[in-house]
Amino acid sequence: MQDAARWFLGNNGLSYPDMTPSPKHSSTMTGSQVQSPQALSPEHQRLVEADRGDKPWKTWGPYLSERQWGTVREDDSSDGNAWESFSHDQARSRAYQWGEDGLAGISDEHQLLCFALALWNGKDPIIKERLFGLTNSEGNHGEDVKEYYYYLDSTPTHSYMRYLYKYPLNAYPYEDLVATNQARSRQEQEYELIDTGIFEKNEYCDIEVEYAKADPHDLLIQITVHNRSHQTARLAVLPTLWFRNTWDQCNSPKPLIKAKPGESGVVSLHARHNDLGDFLLHCNAADELVFTENETDTEVIFQLPNQSAYTKCGINRYVVHGETTAVNPSRQGTKASAIYNLSIQE
Repeated sequence: MQDAARWFLGNNGLSYPDMTPSPKHSSTMTGSQVQSPQALSPEHQRLVEADRGDKPWKTWGPYLSERQWGTVREDDSSDGNAWESFSHDQARSRAYQWGEDGLAGISDEHQLLCFALALWNGKDPIIKERLFGLTNSEGNHGEDVKEYYYYLDSTPTHSYMRYLYKYPLNAYPYEDLVATNQARSRQEQEYELIDTGIFEKNEYCDIEVEYAKADPHDLLIQITVHNRSHQTARLAVLPTLWFRNTWDQCNSPKPLIKAKPGESGVVSLHARHNDLGDFLLHCNAADELVFTENETDTEVIFQLPNQSAYTKCGINRYVVHGETTAVNPSRQGTKASAIYNLSIQE
C-alpha cells in the first residue's frame, strides 16, 4: 500500500498547480518557433519566458548537493585532506560553510533557502537526511555512495521533477559497509548495500518525491511512500525547510522560520530572508512542527560550549532520542521540520 501527502511552497500563499507533467524532453527552438508562442508546448513557453527574462522559471531547482561533507568545498584542513576534515558523522551536527545537501532537495539559485526530505524507520541510529558513502580511504575502490536513488524526471525549467529513494525498514548497516569494504583488496568486488541483505524479503519503502510549479515561486511538493514489504511499515517522514548558514561567516542578517497557523488545520512554516523575501511552506495535517538552528553543535564537534541552545542536530536528537530540550519550544529557528508519523499496511 501507499500513503501520500502534499506540501506547498510559495511566496504568494497557497496554490494548487496543475499536476499534469510537462513534456519530458527539450529541443532546440528555431526562430519561427519563438515567433509563434501559440504553437509552443507549455514547457517550451516557459523556456521562452525564462530566456527573455519575463519569468524566472529556473530560480528554484534541484540545486542541493547530493553530498557536501567530505568535499574540497568544505575543506579547511591544513593538509588538504577533505575526507577527514568534514566527515559524514559530523554532517548532522556541523553547519556547512559553502553549500548544503539533502535527499531529493531543492533550493533557490543562490542556495539560501533549502527544502529536502528526512526519514526515520525507528531503528536507525540517526535520521536519514543525506546520502551515506565511503571516503577515499574506506572504499576498496575509492569513494563510493552506498544508497539507491534515482532522478526519474525533470523538465528544463524544473517545472516538474520526480525522484525515487529506496529506504530500508531495518537498521542501515553503516559500520558493516565501512568495515567490509576496508578489508577488501582492490582486486575484489565492492561490497554494496544490496550485498548486506537489507533488502531481503523486500523490507523497504519506495519514497517518491514530485515537484510541480504553478509559478516560478509557487511549488507543489508531493511525497508518496510505497510499502514494498509484507509487514506494516512504520516510519517518520520529515519534510524539512532550512536556511544555509550565511550569518556566522558573512555577518549577514540572520533569517527566520516560524510557525504560522492557518485555516482548516493547515499549519505553515513562514520563512523570512532579508534578500530572498518571504516564503510559506504549507504542511497539511502534520503531526507536529519542530524547530532548531542551522548552527554547529560545538560541544560535539570541537568540545567547546555551544553559543546556542539549539543546533543543527536538534531535530535528529528529538526524533531519535526523544530530547525535547533539543528543539525550540517557541517554534522558530533557521531549520524546521514537519513530522508525519506513518503506519502503512502491506
